[in-house]
Amino acid sequence: MKGYTKPVILILSVLLIDQLVKFWIKLNMTLGQEYKILGDWFIIHFTENNGMAFGLEFGGEAGKLALSLFRIAAVIGIGYGLHYMIKRKYHRGFILNVALIFAGAMGNIIDSTFYGLLFSESTWFEKAQLFPSGGGYSSLFHGKVVDMLYFPIIQGHFPSWFPLWGGEDFLFFRPVFNIADSAITVGVALILLYQKRYFKEEVVEPESYNSEIIED
Repeated sequence: MKGYTKPVILILSVLLIDQLVKFWIKLNMTLGQEYKILGDWFIIHFTENNGMAFGLEFGGEAGKLALSLFRIAAVIGIGYGLHYMIKRKYHRGFILNVALIFAGAMGNIIDSTFYGLLFSESTWFEKAQLFPSGGGYSSLFHGKVVDMLYFPIIQGHFPSWFPLWGGEDFLFFRPVFNIADSAITVGVALILLYQKRYFKEEVVEPESYNSEIIED
């Protein structure tokens, strides 16, 4: 198990925090409900999506099923890659970054695979129930991903002379996301930031040979 301990602890920690937060949100908040944590800059805002990270959508029911199956296939591939990297003793930081990506992917897979079976529908007026007597709001692989982290840091209007969006409102940062999305983003960002350190080539010193001068 040497080499696996830290990646496994990191993965389990991210999954535990991600799922605890999502369960609390589902059972204690209605859709659209929000709590302001840091004024208008950091808000816990409950929303759900049928698609990818940061609330992006993907193609109806068939697209939802395809995306869920793709996620599962992708996380199996990442898991195998992580095992391979640990066995081959890749850079420890790189392994932990990949573990973050793996954990984030797993967190959202749990939502999309099982939440439709575990919870009743969250609405604008009613909170969800865990293991409802009438069954969940959807079937296997058709659950919705729970999002709650919202950072509308900068709000304003584009000036009238601004191309395309002149006079319109703008908001940064608009997407609502979750801890699993954050783990994926941080993992990818750290890999890009430290790629030279992670993938630096080893300089192999040329072997020195004793040369003999043979005189005729």
